[in-house]
Amino acid sequence: MTAGRGREVYGAMVLGLAFMGCGRDVPSGPEPFDVLITGARIVDGAGNPWVRGDIGLRGDRIAAVGDLDGHAAARTIDAADRVVTPGFMDMMGQSSVVLVTDPPSAESKLRQGITTYLSGEGGSAAPQSDVTQPEGPVVNGEELRWRTYAEYFAHVERLGIPINVVHDVGLTQVRRVVLGEEDVRPTPEQLEEMKALVRQAMEDGAIGTSTSLIYPPAVYATTEELVELTRVAGEYGGTYFTHMRNESHAVLEAIREAIEIGVRAGTPVHIYHLKAAGQENWPLMAEALALIDSARVAGIDVTADIYPYIRNGIGLGSFLHPRHYAGGAAPFLETLADPAVRAELREEVETTSDWENWYRHVGMDWDKVLIVSAPDDVDERVINRSIAEAANVLGTEEWDAFFDLVQAGGVSVNPQSMNEEQKWQALRAEFVMIDTDASPTNPATTASAHPRAFGAFPRVIAKYVKEDGILSLEDAVRRMTSLAAGRLGLADRGLIAPGMAADLVLFDPDEVRDMARFGDAMRYAEGMDYVFVNGVPVIDDGALTEAQPGRLLRRETGAGPR
Repeated sequence: MTAGRGREVYGAMVLGLAFMGCGRDVPSGPEPFDVLITGARIVDGAGNPWVRGDIGLRGDRIAAVGDLDGHAAARTIDAADRVVTPGFMDMMGQSSVVLVTDPPSAESKLRQGITTYLSGEGGSAAPQSDVTQPEGPVVNGEELRWRTYAEYFAHVERLGIPINVVHDVGLTQVRRVVLGEEDVRPTPEQLEEMKALVRQAMEDGAIGTSTSLIYPPAVYATTEELVELTRVAGEYGGTYFTHMRNESHAVLEAIREAIEIGVRAGTPVHIYHLKAAGQENWPLMAEALALIDSARVAGIDVTADIYPYIRNGIGLGSFLHPRHYAGGAAPFLETLADPAVRAELREEVETTSDWENWYRHVGMDWDKVLIVSAPDDVDERVINRSIAEAANVLGTEEWDAFFDLVQAGGVSVNPQSMNEEQKWQALRAEFVMIDTDASPTNPATTASAHPRAFGAFPRVIAKYVKEDGILSLEDAVRRMTSLAAGRLGLADRGLIAPGMAADLVLFDPDEVRDMARFGDAMRYAEGMDYVFVNGVPVIDDGALTEAQPGRLLRRETGAGPR
């Protein structure tokens, strides 16, 4: 039995005992509850069938579960037969810095029922250096500077956040601090410096390492480098989280590399946003899932997540081979002014496939590449248009529009590279969880985004539970709560049982829906009536509160080197 599956079985046992023992005749203590939720359909998070009952909260904990009729409470909420679940957990929610630089951004996650998210992919908030952070963000007139997670966490806790966040240490970030952006190998001394940065992050509370291996400079890291750095995290019981080196034609080889890194480093492995991109590669999804399952059967702890959309999100510059960025992005982008360079690159994109070629993944059709964000100096009329449509707006040819936008830098796109069948296949695999792959997003300060930033978790319920019938509600909730908590090492979250943290969501499944659409993404999800974070309502009867009860959830205190 894998460690992850063992935690699931344990959770189910705990919940069964909780409901057997929390009836009318069991005392809940002399003091009243702070909050009493009555008449709910309780979906416990362990995958068990729902039961009707009440939930009493004291402070930041669930105090009792069962028939609590007659118990006193400072506040009583009649669930009126709505569902109550543990708070949802976003397995890759990107930046946490935005929570302090743009606090209203948190609403994009809270209205999805997300109470905890994992921050970091290849990049991470720490470590930092004078090069990676020449200036700190300014918050309330104060410039915030930090180098380590300990320093960063001190800023965050002082300012407050409304949602729980878990952090990993991005090996792209570590590489930038020590090696910069170029295609180089670390010297033995530099490798030791990189390992020391990972060790510091783990000492400060990170839960593991993470990579994004299709983007420069992460793409330049060898397997050996990743093993050596992740082995440090393994000494602390950490996990290896990865955006793999390939998510298309070589996805099986990429999974094997991820597993190799975890086995050699002594860590569990979690694969971010598993996919088989490109129509010719769609059949590989079944093989990818089978490969992961075979590893799990062999006793290797491997899990994965997906986001519930068939378009991914990526920088437009990734449509060019990453080797061109080996000398740094800025010098390369300058060369795109040369028509001869453009012609050579176009031929490479159109004729080669031994790399993550996103142009081939969209069927070599610029109409399937939607522009979602761009720098201020790019014509704003191209936002929410395809590359083909943008060419018409700009009065140019499609390839020239593409190169102009790449040269501008910072253009993000949503390519249509997947199909629904692979989403169904993934959701039928018991080890797959859910992510948004998006930072908290404020519609007032952000021009556009991928719909997953606003709708991923409600979409699982509205589409894959209610519409497609791929999952039961109980199993969908399990993936979004206890399964994720197990992977993140959060032993006191993800289940509804006495003593667990009071992160809860109350909703009517028939009313939950994602409103964000491609081309119209800046719309909050609907239907999450109450969201509690550490016992405090952050959404109260449909209204966002100003409460900031969120916490930085560190790796278990005292879990030092093994």
